[in-house]
Amino acid sequence: MNINELLIKDVMIMDLKATDKKGAIDEMVQKMYDVGRISDIQIYKDGILAREAQTSTGLGDGIAMPHAKNKAVKEATVLFAKSNTGVDYEALDGQPTYLFFMIAAPEGANDTHLQALAALSRLLIDADFVAQLKSAKTPDEVQKLFADAEAKKEAEAQAEKKAAEEEELKSFNRKYIVAVTACPTGIAHTYMAEDALKKQAKEMGVDIKVETNGSEGIKNRLTAEDIARADGVIVAADKKVEMDRFDGKHLVNRPVSDGIRKPENLINEALSGSAPIFKGDGSSVSDSKESADGTVGQRIYKDLMNGVSHMLPFVIGGGIAIALSFMIDQFMGVPQDSLAQLGNYNMQASWFNQIGNAAFGFMLPVLAGFIASSIADRPGLIVGFAAGALANAGGAGFLGALIGGFLGGYVILFLRKLFKNLPKSLDGIKTILFYPVFGLLITGFLMLIVNVPMKVINDALNSFLTGLSGSNAALLGALLAGMMAADLGGPINKAAYVFGTATLASTVASGGSVVMASVMAGGMVPPLAIFVATRLFKNKFTKDQQDAGLTNIVMGLSFVTEGSIPFAAADPLRAIPSFIVGSAITGALVGAKDILLLAPHGGIFVVFLVSNPILYLVFIAIGAVISGVVFGLLKKDINK
Repeated sequence: MNINELLIKDVMIMDLKATDKKGAIDEMVQKMYDVGRISDIQIYKDGILAREAQTSTGLGDGIAMPHAKNKAVKEATVLFAKSNTGVDYEALDGQPTYLFFMIAAPEGANDTHLQALAALSRLLIDADFVAQLKSAKTPDEVQKLFADAEAKKEAEAQAEKKAAEEEELKSFNRKYIVAVTACPTGIAHTYMAEDALKKQAKEMGVDIKVETNGSEGIKNRLTAEDIARADGVIVAADKKVEMDRFDGKHLVNRPVSDGIRKPENLINEALSGSAPIFKGDGSSVSDSKESADGTVGQRIYKDLMNGVSHMLPFVIGGGIAIALSFMIDQFMGVPQDSLAQLGNYNMQASWFNQIGNAAFGFMLPVLAGFIASSIADRPGLIVGFAAGALANAGGAGFLGALIGGFLGGYVILFLRKLFKNLPKSLDGIKTILFYPVFGLLITGFLMLIVNVPMKVINDALNSFLTGLSGSNAALLGALLAGMMAADLGGPINKAAYVFGTATLASTVASGGSVVMASVMAGGMVPPLAIFVATRLFKNKFTKDQQDAGLTNIVMGLSFVTEGSIPFAAADPLRAIPSFIVGSAITGALVGAKDILLLAPHGGIFVVFLVSNPILYLVFIAIGAVISGVVFGLLKKDINK
């Protein structure tokens, strides 16, 4: 819209005499009537006042835009008025108003006043333009200023359109890759790898779309069109993800930590054309030492983490429900020596206990089931679940279920090879009859054998954990807590955490696990240490790092160890040893004082499920301060 078509020179007031809002409106409305733009002063004025009653059209910055659309208006008009002394127009910022644009639109007009408002608003954002209007002396000068401003806007819009078209053309010609990120818990690594890949791709001028397989499910899912268009695929994952869709594409498969720490390497390899070509059946036509599914070690770790990631919600939900039943029973005055009969004394505790045990009872079958399904897809689920249930019933515990999961998965792979040459007419019956029946029987009989030695090992481990106290608990606590800080969510960290959660199954009836308490405390220390270091040694961290230090206090208190990864990745030789020292000391103190924890996750949010909450928090603070100070002392001044 050309504002000058509405901004009539004869209607302009270059020196408004009014000093208040009522007077200004009266003066402008009268001018409209005098030049024949409105037919009735009162009807039009009523429309202006009705709009002002909703909220003042004094927008602030010295500008007001009163407007009305009614039958008194003969022709669409914008009245420009300028006050040299300023008017108390009840503007939104409380300041005087100097420039007025009174918009009049006929009743049947097609939102003319709204279009005029929008066009004016876009021009009046420019502070220099507003200043020039305030200095204008004549209506001709006002119209020229608007004509020049609109021409400038139009030129800018054309330039932006051209730039957008050029960018679209460049984008069409740019390389394009797709990626999937996933970690067992789906809390931090998944999204940190996503951000790292996106940031690196932007720096390299590469278009990328990243699908995340996190705790909330699959986000930003890759479509068939995305995959077809992609020049390469990156899978940065520590658990099972959908792979068959990438059939025929150059695929780089790495741990999720590589997505965080080596995004440039992954992108370059995916685009190089030398990455293995993924085949839906798992084979690769590449001569690379690593298949598109990763090395043997990576596949085993990924299979294990697939089971762990699906098991964790059952452990966390069930464990906390059982812990709450303890708290309710103890609150109701149940004697400490009666905890083994939990739920027999009050109905509320019994409810929580039943719900928690129902979820907890799925822990081992789910672990084994999803390890097996990671190895052998859906046919592995039944044999894995059965192996976990047999391990649970046979007393083989967590270790037995872990072995059972791998056993079940590889039994199904064996059966696939065995039935490979059956007629195609029997393909359908293999999945629904042969695999479940033969797989269940073979795995089941093998588990009956495996359970015998594993029960002995499990019983010995449980006895050790039950009797763990003093120096032994301190030593184990230091070891596991130090492991939590060794690679901040990597395989070592996950090994310690999985061991800690496994101990809950055998210690929950006795009030909790000192191992789990040490593990969680050790995992909380590194992010909190970053907070301490960035506060005490500001000269050794950039402003961005200091800001990130503030967010780490939330991550640390929430038991999200991964918050410290950016600092560790930037300076691993100083950061990692510093974290290990503080975490190990915290774990040793927790173990020495035999502090028990009933929950497998939650940080400060489950502190009341700790046997000694205050001392527990004090030990975590001690470790964080030690790690933070050591890191700060070792780190070089940023100016050097």
